[in-house]
Amino acid sequence: MHELRLEGVRKAYGPVLAVTDVDLLVPAGELVCFLGPSGCGKTTLLRIVAGLEAPSAGRVLLDEADITPVPTDRRQFGMVFQSLALFGHLSIGDNIAYPLRIRGVPAARRRARVEELLELVRLPGVAERSVTQISGGQRQRIAIARALAMEPKLLLLDEPLSALDAKLREAMQIELRLLQQRLGITSVLVTHDQREAMTMADRIVVMGERRIQQVGRPLDIYRNPANTFVADFIGTSNLLPVRLAPGGVRFADRVVQVDRVPAGLADGAAATLLVRPEELHVRPGLDAAGAGLPARVAFVRDLGSIVEVHVDCAGSRLVATALRKDQPPLAPGQEVALDLPAEACVVLAA
Repeated sequence: MHELRLEGVRKAYGPVLAVTDVDLLVPAGELVCFLGPSGCGKTTLLRIVAGLEAPSAGRVLLDEADITPVPTDRRQFGMVFQSLALFGHLSIGDNIAYPLRIRGVPAARRRARVEELLELVRLPGVAERSVTQISGGQRQRIAIARALAMEPKLLLLDEPLSALDAKLREAMQIELRLLQQRLGITSVLVTHDQREAMTMADRIVVMGERRIQQVGRPLDIYRNPANTFVADFIGTSNLLPVRLAPGGVRFADRVVQVDRVPAGLADGAAATLLVRPEELHVRPGLDAAGAGLPARVAFVRDLGSIVEVHVDCAGSRLVATALRKDQPPLAPGQEVALDLPAEACVVLAA
């Protein structure tokens, strides 16, 4: 297993800055996901790792060796592209064997390696078939098998599942993650799909505004985002404008209790309160004792196993989700009270 490190990486195309100030460690054997909106620099960063782009500044290191000047074909990395880039005129076996053939590997060894890889991706016995005769999910597996043919030091994946339909995509996420864990190969995945990142990654690198916003385990980032950009991008978020007050934060003329606030914020300071939909509890009617925030139901979406309730509260639209069995029936226009558990409230600097 191999460790990847980026130090002070920056890339500019003339006056246009693509990515900057990147310092990152990809631990050996982990799958690390570059996650962010279009134009944030994640694909540029992957291309720098692959050697397809030269950084304007900074270094790329593999196991402490500087590989920044090393050409792509000498880095021994496997790469799966968004388009898959399979050769339609070649058989499945010849597609997988292509990187072995151009490196002069003897035919007998190529055939043995192809059969081994087809077993690995659970497609035995299809070497002689055309890539045009198999499904999208199967073509995806063939592209992965080809990337693994030369036993690469790193596996690089550039939105490899984006062309698949939703159900197949989710199945392939699990399948690819299990394969990566079985091989123990250090991998970097680029995606804009939060669900894909949460499903597959050991560690997520959230990118925005051409730089890294936060690095961490998926649940750590979900529960404790570093800033409002990360909070808004990862998952569904209720973000409320508040001010620090003794004992909590003030919103809609009420003090909402919170367990912790960022260091350096004094009473009266502007901040943002994050509450995830599954932590926001909606109760029918208003509490006579004044507990909870008063709100009005705007829309109810029944998703089968869960119910999603949209409410209007002091000029803000909030979303709550609950299991069907836990959510009392509600209707649009109904007055409700909102409970925000202190331990679930995350205060972020404005």
